[in-house]
Amino acid sequence: MTNCILHQLFTWTDRISGSAGIEHFTSVDGLGCQYMLGSLWVKALLLFPVPLSCAPQPDQNDIKPTSNTSEMENKQCIPKVDIMFMKTHKTASSTFLNILFRFGEKHKLKFAFPNSRNDFFYPSSFHRTHVQGYKSGMCFNILCNHMRFNASEVANVLPRDTSYITILRDPAELFESSFHYFGHVVPLTWWIHHEDKMAEFLHDPNYYFSPDGFNSFYLKNLLFFDFGQDNNLDPDDPRVDESIRAIDERFHLVMLMEHFEESLILLKDALCWNMDDLLFFKLNSRKKSTVSKLTPELRVKALEWNSIDWKLYKHFNMTFWKKVEAYGRKRMAKDVAELKQRNAEMMEICIEGGHSVDAERIHDAVMQPWQPIGEKNIMGYNMKNTVDKEYRELCRKMLTPEIQYLTDLGFLVPRAEHESVSGGPNWCQCPRVIVMCLKAGSTRYKTE
Repeated sequence: MTNCILHQLFTWTDRISGSAGIEHFTSVDGLGCQYMLGSLWVKALLLFPVPLSCAPQPDQNDIKPTSNTSEMENKQCIPKVDIMFMKTHKTASSTFLNILFRFGEKHKLKFAFPNSRNDFFYPSSFHRTHVQGYKSGMCFNILCNHMRFNASEVANVLPRDTSYITILRDPAELFESSFHYFGHVVPLTWWIHHEDKMAEFLHDPNYYFSPDGFNSFYLKNLLFFDFGQDNNLDPDDPRVDESIRAIDERFHLVMLMEHFEESLILLKDALCWNMDDLLFFKLNSRKKSTVSKLTPELRVKALEWNSIDWKLYKHFNMTFWKKVEAYGRKRMAKDVAELKQRNAEMMEICIEGGHSVDAERIHDAVMQPWQPIGEKNIMGYNMKNTVDKEYRELCRKMLTPEIQYLTDLGFLVPRAEHESVSGGPNWCQCPRVIVMCLKAGSTRYKTE
C-alpha cells in the first residue's frame, strides 16, 4: 500500500503550526510511514485511519474452513467486512452495490454514506467531510457510493485492513454507454447536429471536445478520472503508468464487468464470503434498443480516444486472469456454473415473467429505477405476488433499485420537486444537474 500517513501529518501540522510539530522521519512501514514526532504526536493520532474494525463479531455459521489447500487444514476463514468499493461509472457497479448492501445488512455493518446526496460530491475529489456525520475517530465498515477517489482521505474513514475493491469495463463499450447516458448533462454534445451523434463525435473528437467543457470528463477516459487522475494526460506521459501502478498497489481486487461471475468468485475467495452472498439480478441496465452497436471502425476510434482507460483496462485484464489461473480454471468454471444456476433459480422464484421490463411496465413505484432526465430507458423488474414467504424478503432486496435501497438503509436522499417521467422518484442528481448547467451559462437545457 502506498498510503503515507506522514503526508497527512504534514498537512495537518502545516495547517495549524507550520512544520514545527514533526521532528524527524525514521523509516517506512507496511502501511506507509513510521516516524518520530514532537509534541503534536497525541493530537496527530486523531487523523490516523481507524486502526481496528468496529464490525460485530461474525456469526459462527459464517466461519468456514479455508479453501486454500496449501494452508493448514484447521485454519478458519472469517469473512472480511471492512470494504472500500470504488464505484466506477457504467460498469455494472449498481448491481454490485446491491450485493454489498445485502452483505452489510446481514452482518450489521456501518456504511459511510454521503452527506445529503447519493454521491460524495462527485466530481470533486473525495474528502472525509463528505461522509454523513463524520467525526475524527469514527468507525465505518463500508464505503461504496460514487466518488472521485482520493486515497489519503479514504484511509481516514476506514480501518487499516480494509479490502479495496473496484470494477472496470471495456473502454469502448463504456464510452458508448457514458456518451448516451450522460449526454443530457454534457453541453459539448448538444452542438452535434447529426443523426448518430456518437459516430460524428468519434470521427473528429478534438473538434467537439474541450478539457474545460462542463462535465467533459464523461467523454474521455472516465475510468481514469474516477480514480482521481488527470484524464487529459498524453497516454505516454510517465504519470499514467505511475498512476496505474499506484492503483494496482492500492486495490486488492479489480473486477471486470465482462467477466462479472468470475469476478464475484474471486471476491468470494479473497474476502471469505459464501455463495449466498453473491446472488444478483442485473440492475440499472438500458433497453437494448437504446444501445448503439459499435462497428469495428468505431470501436478502434473509441479505444484510441480513451487510450488511457484502454491502458488501464489491459493492465488489470492481465492481472485478473493471473488471479483466475491461481484460483484454478476448472474450479472457476465449476463455481461460475453454480452461481449462474443459483441466479437462474432466484429469477424463477422472484421475477414475474422471468425477465426485466420497460419502466412503464413496472407495477410497483417503489421498484422504479432512477431515469436520466427526459428518458425512460432504464429497465426494472416486477416481483411475483406468489413468492414463498421463505424467499420474499430476499427477493425484495435483490430487486430494490440503488436509491431506494439507500433509503432502506437509513440514508435519506433528497427528493426533487417533480416526479420523473416514468412515475418513479426523480432523485437529487436531477436538480443538481439543472442548477449546475444554469450556472455554467447554458440556456438550451430544459427538462422534458
